[in-house]
Amino acid sequence: MSRFSLAVHGGAGTINKASLTPDLEVRYHDGLRTALQAGHDILQQGGSAMDAVTAAVCALENEPLFNVGRGAVFTSEGVQEMDAAVMDGRTRAAGAVGGIFGPRNPVLNARAVMENTEHVMLIGPNALQIAREAGLPFEEAPYFFTQARWDALQSTLAMRASGQEDDDPARRHGTVGAVACDTQGNLAAATSTGGMTAKAPGRIGDTPIIGAGTFADNETCAVSGTGHGEVFIRYNAAAEIAARMRHAGESLVDAAHHVVMEDLGKHDGSGGLIAVDAQGHVTMPFNCEGMYRGMVNENGNFETSIHAGPETR
Repeated sequence: MSRFSLAVHGGAGTINKASLTPDLEVRYHDGLRTALQAGHDILQQGGSAMDAVTAAVCALENEPLFNVGRGAVFTSEGVQEMDAAVMDGRTRAAGAVGGIFGPRNPVLNARAVMENTEHVMLIGPNALQIAREAGLPFEEAPYFFTQARWDALQSTLAMRASGQEDDDPARRHGTVGAVACDTQGNLAAATSTGGMTAKAPGRIGDTPIIGAGTFADNETCAVSGTGHGEVFIRYNAAAEIAARMRHAGESLVDAAHHVVMEDLGKHDGSGGLIAVDAQGHVTMPFNCEGMYRGMVNENGNFETSIHAGPETR
C-alpha cells in the first residue's frame, strides 16, 4: 500500500497535569483515537486527504471534551460562536466560517463554503444559509451546552469583575484540527474551534484565517494550529512554515520548529501545531505544557500523546 499519514490535535496549552485525572486522561486518548480511526479508515481505502481530515475533525467536534462543536466555550455574553476552515493542497481551494452557531459540525459548513460558493470565508447568518442549503444537520442550544464550559465562563467573568486577569492558557485557547497526506500524495488541513473563554462577541481567531491557523499546499505542507490565535495571525504561522520550506529549502520539521519556538514562542504565542508534507512526514511541535495530539500511518500504528510523546515521523 502507498504511504499515507494523518495527524490530529485537540488543543494545546490547555493541559493542567494536576487536574488531569486518570479517567479523564483515558477519555482524551479515546477521543483522539476515535478521530484518527475515522480518518484512517478513509485513507486506507484510498480516499482523499480532504475527506479524511473532515471526518477526523467531525469526530472531535462530536466529543464534548474538546473546545469545539459540542464542547465549545462561551463568549462574554454567554453564547457560543464557532469558527472552522478547510484547505485542499491540490488546488489551494479553501473554505472558512466565522462566528456561527447551529450546525452540528462547523467544519462541514466550512467545506460547504469551499465547494458550493465562489468565496473563501463567510460569517454569521450567511454562512448558516450555506449549511442549510447543503442539508447539514443543525442542533439546538442544549446540545452544545456543557457545564464545565459554563463554569469556566462564570469564573473568568468573576475574576474580571474583581480586576484580575488569569493567564491560564485554558481560558485563552483550545482548538481541534487534522492534517493528512493521502496515497496520491495530496495534502489537506481542517481546523475547528469554539474560540476563547469569555471572548468578545464577534472575535475571530486564527482558525478560519487561511495561512494563520490553517494551510495546505501539495508543494510544501498542510498545517493546523492551536494556541493564542492573535499571535498566530500576526506571524502568519501556518503559511510561514510553507514559506520557509519553499524559499529557504528547510525541512518540514525544521520549519515548523522555528515557527513554533521562535516566531510564536518568543512573542506570547503559546500553542502548537500539526503538519505533514507530501512524503507523509509528520511533525507536532508545541511550546507549552502540552498538546492533545496523535498520528497514524498506513501501517496502522496509532499513537496519541498529551504531554511527552512523539513529535515527528
